[in-house]
Amino acid sequence: MIIRIRTRDGLERVTVATLRSLIESQLGVPAASQTLSPDPNLLLLQNPNPNPNPNPNPKPVFVLSDPAASLSSLGLAHGSILYLSYSAPRAAAPPPPPRSFSPAGSFGRRRMTIDDLVARQIRVARQEQPHCSAASFDRDAAHAFQLYVADALAFAAKRGGFLYGRVGPAGAVAVDFIYEPPQQGAADALLLMRDPDEEALVEAIAAGLGMRRVGFVFTQAVGRRASPTGEYTLSGREVLQAAELQAEGGIPEWVTAVVKLEVVAEDGGAAASADVHFEAFQMSDNCVKLFKDGLFVTEFGEDDDPRLSRMTKDVVVGGKDTREVDNDFFLVPVKIADHQGPLSSSFPIENRMTMVTLRALKTHLDRTKHLPFVKRISDFHLLLLLSRFLDVNADVPALAECVQKQGPVSEGYQLLIESLAASS
Repeated sequence: MIIRIRTRDGLERVTVATLRSLIESQLGVPAASQTLSPDPNLLLLQNPNPNPNPNPNPKPVFVLSDPAASLSSLGLAHGSILYLSYSAPRAAAPPPPPRSFSPAGSFGRRRMTIDDLVARQIRVARQEQPHCSAASFDRDAAHAFQLYVADALAFAAKRGGFLYGRVGPAGAVAVDFIYEPPQQGAADALLLMRDPDEEALVEAIAAGLGMRRVGFVFTQAVGRRASPTGEYTLSGREVLQAAELQAEGGIPEWVTAVVKLEVVAEDGGAAASADVHFEAFQMSDNCVKLFKDGLFVTEFGEDDDPRLSRMTKDVVVGGKDTREVDNDFFLVPVKIADHQGPLSSSFPIENRMTMVTLRALKTHLDRTKHLPFVKRISDFHLLLLLSRFLDVNADVPALAECVQKQGPVSEGYQLLIESLAASS
């Protein structure tokens, strides 16, 4: 049972067993000087003793005068308010213990204080600075990726690829090639059909080149579903996929790039033109933690607003509890640039509509006869095809090291590669 005590100092909440003694012990008011009443007029009296009332028309104030009376007999119940007046000086009372909360079914567990509950609140806020200071893309690699999406897919379906390169000083990322895994793309969704064996070959080549996986790139389809609340940068599906891959990436500089087609209307009634734009982001630390903690809803319905990410429990955004978060809260923009890297991107690219065979190797070698042999094989996609026929632990790293250093390729490897091309 809870009884609340209001004094001139405000409303005070105490538990009731022996009411007067608890008031003395918890509020510092001597029991002998206490006057208790359910009538708020008690606090308006000049003299706390209601008997000699100077008011010419005194209104009687009911007081709890019988110390033996039970609370129920006085009409007091759970939540009732009593008013306390006292004449003797009030002693300093010890501070109350921290308020605590014991969840249902938590018998025998540690009690939670209010501070514990505040600490457990999940707050979502914008991250002002990225860990990646800038992302620079090899021109040939970026062009080969977006050209396929524009020409073969007409930006009608999504396409994705893993970014490989180097992390430089101050967290700057340089992307030198893009690996496109097996996948299926639609207007609003991109399904990556990961091949562990192929990715092992990719990692072996990257290690030999002195590179590593540094991010992910995907395109947005022109027919993606619109939001009823206006334009948006990334959909809920895209945020979820980007957060998952960044969590897997394992480096703080991991970058997510978005390629989209923007239609630009010309002035004067001229026909509109379309431009391809690259943008780079990092998913905020907060976003990645929410993903790791399993707070993202991973199922999407037709009626879901793509501008929002849905949570499995309440989070605090802008001081309000919600289960829907604007995706922009999770995005940290990254400066973007381009450069000319050490590799070419003229060899046919894996996992597209046309299968890459050894005939493509013969065609490529014939077309590049005028170049030094190391230049002829300085293409990640060519090395990936070769790795399917070579020893991944010995031959692949050796060839990749030749490409990295732009040094001579041994005659034995030249003969082996030319014989593979001839066998087509």
